[in-house]
Amino acid sequence: MRPLRLARIAAEAEGVRLRGMLTRIVKRIILGLIALIFILAAIVFAHIAAWIEIRAALTLTDLGTAGILGGSDLLLALILGLMANYSRPSKVEVEAYEVRRKAIEGIRSAMSMTQFLLPLLRILADFRRSRRR
Repeated sequence: MRPLRLARIAAEAEGVRLRGMLTRIVKRIILGLIALIFILAAIVFAHIAAWIEIRAALTLTDLGTAGILGGSDLLLALILGLMANYSRPSKVEVEAYEVRRKAIEGIRSAMSMTQFLLPLLRILADFRRSRRR
């Protein structure tokens, strides 16, 4: 009965771990989409205003103005992309993984004990049968 209980515990722990992982993945997707929306909005609105201001204030050429705007866009995209990518497994996910791992180890040890005892039980059964005859 112990291997079945351990298998059930391992399955439940895996379910908890997968739910936690799914929640984390959904959060990453949502943050990534929000970052993409802000990047697009920033490119549209900030470029128009910045282009005019940089060009007038610094008396730059079109190429210099484009370089400044492109660099700032790249920096903003990098920051938002890192925020969307920064995600570690939660404490619950790590603990559920450990519970599952230990339960599977328990199943293996219980199964190896069962595999060891079955031949012994067969020998005892054969011995009892031969004694009865």
